[in-house]
Amino acid sequence: MTAKLMRREDRIEVIGEMTFATAAWLLQEGKRALEEGGRLIDLRGVQALDSSGLAVLFGWQRHAAATGKTIGVINPPANLMSLAEVYGVDPLLALAQAEEAARSETRREE
Repeated sequence: MTAKLMRREDRIEVIGEMTFATAAWLLQEGKRALEEGGRLIDLRGVQALDSSGLAVLFGWQRHAAATGKTIGVINPPANLMSLAEVYGVDPLLALAQAEEAARSETRREE
């Protein structure tokens, strides 16, 4: 299995694996997508995730902050939240508020 990113307006959809095998590619391609206007990271399509995936998310957050932007993560898989809690970094994850995600979803359907 591999990973791919799809950008739709301000949303970056992650599909496939966020694991050690895909982390370097995801980090670079995600940075590019953020520079092109992405700000919501949709993890609905993530099928496998390990601590490398968590590191990628934090890398994207750092990159966004360095360029004066903020991002939000929507549809995080349960295992992401479990990993973040085990490592004690769950408060640091940029989870998007439900209202923001709903607005983005509405724009996407129009």
